[in-house]
Amino acid sequence: MLRETIESLNIRPDGTYVDVTFGGGGHSGAVLSRLGKGGRLFAFDRDIDAYANAPEVIRQAQDGADAPVFTFVHSDFRYLSQWMDFYGVDKADGVLADLGVSFHHFDTAERGFSFRFEGPLDMRMNRNGGKTAADIVNTYAEEDFARVLYMYGELKQSRPLAKRIVRKREQSPILTTEELVEAVVGKKVAIENLNTLQKKELTLVFQALRIEVNDELGALRDMLEAALQLLAPSGRLAVLTYHSLEDRLVKNFMRSGNMEGKIEKDFYGNIRTPFHLIEKGLTASEEEVANNPRARSAKLRVAEKLGAGTGITGK
Repeated sequence: MLRETIESLNIRPDGTYVDVTFGGGGHSGAVLSRLGKGGRLFAFDRDIDAYANAPEVIRQAQDGADAPVFTFVHSDFRYLSQWMDFYGVDKADGVLADLGVSFHHFDTAERGFSFRFEGPLDMRMNRNGGKTAADIVNTYAEEDFARVLYMYGELKQSRPLAKRIVRKREQSPILTTEELVEAVVGKKVAIENLNTLQKKELTLVFQALRIEVNDELGALRDMLEAALQLLAPSGRLAVLTYHSLEDRLVKNFMRSGNMEGKIEKDFYGNIRTPFHLIEKGLTASEEEVANNPRARSAKLRVAEKLGAGTGITGK
């Protein structure tokens, strides 16, 4: 939904924008193509590989006197506020976030994000430090591991699944994606021989571990709150989500200005909110899903920040 996402930002040629999920540079490149003299784009990614893999048009964005200014920020987007302060930016006209894991991560075996490839059980977005998925699988207490599977994978059978994995690690450490697949399935099996239910369970297990490793929901909360403060009146926040946990947070925040979705009212019963909703959950077209199956779970939500004293939508 590249076109829909970019159009939803209502980009001004001389505006200031932030792409907090640079990835392969697709969204950033599209934003830059609409910016001109005076325009600025800041792009965040905690994985330095993202910049190395970026299209050449991104690298050359600063060429020419009338070209927009492009700045790559090698950082977690949860530090959006701190970095904007560093660069002297107090207001932005748009903030974009594509919360999907990039093709690069899923398709690079050595990153350990997918059970489709054998590789080390890593899953860190930033490989400069921090715990890996192997650390979690091999050191978390069974109860804590079950909590991760239940909260971030929404697995109803989290307790027996955690018990099975813990028993497996007691025999030998689980250090690779292949070993984790064997622990989850209960036997060694070729990926092509997995049935639909096994694949679904593995997808949710890997999702839960990835979220825990990278504190994805905590980072998302921090970024959303920073984006609200950063946006100028009429500035827009556009977020692409890919699973119910992150989508619920974004939906609640855009609706109410808080993560719980708690509606606040003034003395007269009018609903107070910092946003006007532009897009409430656009999904990909059948044609796009056919060309890119990973777009099937994507939802686009867009909100425009209301001006001071105008955050009232009525009863």
